[in-house]
Amino acid sequence: MKELALKYGCNPNQKPSRIFMENGELPIEVLNGRPGYINFLDALNSWQLVKELKQATGLASAASFKHVSPAGAAVGLPLSDTLRKVYFVDDIKEELSPIASAYARARGADRMSSYGDFVALSDTCDAVTANLLKREVSDGVIAPDYTPEALEILRAKRKGTYNVLKIDPSYQPEPVERKQVFGITFEQGRNEIRLDDPVLFENIPTQCKEFPKEALRDLIIALITLKYTQSNSVCYVKDGQAIGIGAGQQSRIHCTRLAGNKADIWWLRQHPKVMSLPFVPGIRRADRDNTIDVYISEDHDDVLREGTWQLFFTEKPEVLTMEEKKAWIAQNTKVSLGSDAFFPFGDNIERAHKSGVEYIAQAGGSVRDDHVIATCDKYGIAMAFTGVRLFHH
Repeated sequence: MKELALKYGCNPNQKPSRIFMENGELPIEVLNGRPGYINFLDALNSWQLVKELKQATGLASAASFKHVSPAGAAVGLPLSDTLRKVYFVDDIKEELSPIASAYARARGADRMSSYGDFVALSDTCDAVTANLLKREVSDGVIAPDYTPEALEILRAKRKGTYNVLKIDPSYQPEPVERKQVFGITFEQGRNEIRLDDPVLFENIPTQCKEFPKEALRDLIIALITLKYTQSNSVCYVKDGQAIGIGAGQQSRIHCTRLAGNKADIWWLRQHPKVMSLPFVPGIRRADRDNTIDVYISEDHDDVLREGTWQLFFTEKPEVLTMEEKKAWIAQNTKVSLGSDAFFPFGDNIERAHKSGVEYIAQAGGSVRDDHVIATCDKYGIAMAFTGVRLFHH
């Protein structure tokens, strides 16, 4: 198949719409559903991310995409009992496969942003992963293959309309890519840089120069995630998964704050008060996610006021105070941080430190690199200047 007609483009008024190949056949097959223009943008960008993560780490990888940027990305490390509960997979009796663990991590990183996502899997989708997908609000999934049982489960999702794409894992695009803006064609070489090259982490200008192997893995995950995130972008990673992604911000510090706030929320969801919230039986997953998000925030009264808390809880929870939140966030450590370009000032490091960042990889090259380095030294942070910019538009 050389082309596929679509219902419309980014918006219903943008017709006609299609995807097509100028040479050869499309490397994707629609196994179920009717994917749209944005679905394919998310699918193809997210597939590149998980394919590269798998190549770099050797681990099964997954990504959750919304509006052409990842909400979450992860490799398939086993989940602790705490994370199984926080990611709402503690009711799964069977052992999670590596690809299922990767998906649970990617989806669980920022559940608010992942609502209605498109999912990419680096490995064959098995039944346990399909069952996890089945109960989430999601637009579709792309993977190199599906087991017969997994395909049957996914074809039944959303009354049979769930989008299921199969991609040829051996497909390699042309080395030059093109797109049109305002009738003008842009052309550039594809960004084929390998972000697992040890050379990228050899220029360490900080006093602290030690990168444990887990930190290097997490920095590689951060950089690969940024390679497919709309710029400006910053990514916090811990234990093999992104825990906070800031995308598309015009100011670097705003990006660092946004991603840091998301990392803090990920960590706060593991607070004992949050994990023991007495939800009413049968509450919908989306309502539970929204309620947790508000409960953690400064607007907690919106779900705790009289006449409202009864909609969500069997008894009124105690407030998670600002002091308790600060004390809990201070316990988060060994977080890695990647940036798609240089940090212009040390304020980015100050903000990153508040979310437990101990390892950083960034391009370097700011006129105030000295200030950035000094701020890292103040907190004992190890930072590598990669010399690589990862803008993505």
